[in-house]
Amino acid sequence: MQIKDVINVLEALAPLHYAEDFDNVGLLVGDKNNTVSGVLVTLDTLEAVVDEAIEKNCNLIVSFHPIIFKGLKSLTGKNYVERTVLKAIKNDIAIYAIHTALDNALKGVNDIICDTLGLVNKKILIPQKGTIKKLTTYVPNNAAEALRTALFNAGAGNIGNYENCSFNTEGKGTYKGNEHSNPTLGTKGELHTEPETQISVTFNAHIESKLLNALFEAHPYEEVAFEVSTLDNYDQNIGIGMLGELKQPQSTLDFLKDVKQTMKVSCIRHSKLTTNIISKVAVLGGSGSFAIPAAKAAGADILVTSDLKYHDFFSAENQIILADIGHYESEQFTKTFLVDYLSKKITNFAVVLSTTNTNPVKYL
Repeated sequence: MQIKDVINVLEALAPLHYAEDFDNVGLLVGDKNNTVSGVLVTLDTLEAVVDEAIEKNCNLIVSFHPIIFKGLKSLTGKNYVERTVLKAIKNDIAIYAIHTALDNALKGVNDIICDTLGLVNKKILIPQKGTIKKLTTYVPNNAAEALRTALFNAGAGNIGNYENCSFNTEGKGTYKGNEHSNPTLGTKGELHTEPETQISVTFNAHIESKLLNALFEAHPYEEVAFEVSTLDNYDQNIGIGMLGELKQPQSTLDFLKDVKQTMKVSCIRHSKLTTNIISKVAVLGGSGSFAIPAAKAAGADILVTSDLKYHDFFSAENQIILADIGHYESEQFTKTFLVDYLSKKITNFAVVLSTTNTNPVKYL
């Protein structure tokens, strides 16, 4: 198996198309055509992690956070980023980062937190815009069924709990080919009218290339008329943060104690405890201050996140409890999840959980 094959497995879970614009995800170091000897999964890629990969004969590191976030203007080893990249290159070790692609995945970082906290009735807190597109094309009536099937097989037509969804309108198409044309129906140089079906299907933005390839392969015409548009509709399966409910409401103090235990947190920084009972919980792994308005609007009793600044706590405004459990702590179970996922999908080499603690924050 080559590195690109592992990447395909990862991107089936978390397509890079849905990573945030500011992020730097994907293969950051290495040749995607190299054969994989082993995969080491980590939250952060540091020099110690590269050393661990060398020791465990893993030539691919799958990292949650990207070691290269901003552009590198030199590689002289003057800081930890450059030293890590240099060591990886010297030892022919590839580095792949998944970061906000997994943050925005339905079965990603925030779903992991929800499961850890025992939440049910989960849904995306902040659905991502621009993830749903629509394809409209026109095909002879007798070829419509075959074309619809090809589009469905390529992944189009899935809406919520339904699949093979399309809208079809019959009408008449006209065209006249020039001297260089080779029309499937009609004669070049002559105006032709053909009974056609207009087919419209929606699809997830990341499969656009695959869908258009299917369209061109299955469509009988020499020139395929089609339109692709981006919809304003929200896809409830793509986005950041999650909202869930406790199976049974808990007292606020008991819930915070449970969070501290299950998330292996040394301390929780929180705003004023404005309610005695917790029922609805919003979560966002990593830096989550931007989710405070969405958590309020969703009626959450508490937002469990990290990296809240002093003034962020004021924005609770007695409407919600804000709980900061630490950045590393909120994302720590991600690497275990990725090891389990890759191990089930790939069986012909080792997928190893990194034992290097990369948390830079220490507690006294």
